[in-house]
Amino acid sequence: MKYERFEDLPVWNAAAELAVQMFEWTSHSWFRGKGDLANQLQRAALSISNNVAEGFERGTTNELLQFLYIARGSAGEVRSMLCVIERMNAPEDLRSEISNLKSNAEGISRQLRGWANSLQNSDITGQRHLNDQSKRAFDHKNKASRFADQVRKTAEEAHAERERERQRERQLQKESQTEQDSR
Repeated sequence: MKYERFEDLPVWNAAAELAVQMFEWTSHSWFRGKGDLANQLQRAALSISNNVAEGFERGTTNELLQFLYIARGSAGEVRSMLCVIERMNAPEDLRSEISNLKSNAEGISRQLRGWANSLQNSDITGQRHLNDQSKRAFDHKNKASRFADQVRKTAEEAHAERERERQRERQLQKESQTEQDSR
């Protein structure tokens, strides 16, 4: 599926939802007097969706990849701070939500890694770099590759069928010879 707007990206929506959850979660009174911990958690969570959006808007695959890695790093930063809070003397109502928040951040990180991996293995250099001619060339290359795969598959099937036919002929010759020998 081709997305035209970052707001339609599932990973951006998941990251934006995590940021909202983090802002709500860090509004708990326990965070007062803990230095910049709440602010850092909020900024790291917000950074995930912001970097996805910025990378998407840049228009080139290399820039998008760079921002996806930064977003993934921010997701790791969120998980790290949540792990530290688990070790602190946080109240139970906060501690009970940590697992869900970590799971959300980890899911986002997996989505970002999957997207980055698919982009690294792609010949497309970015939607704004594809003019009509390069789109046709890219499509032609993919079509030629699919055709070559089909030709290879057909040749393999034909070879296998010829081999089966040869085996049937040998079997018939063997049976005929056995029949002649028995007379």
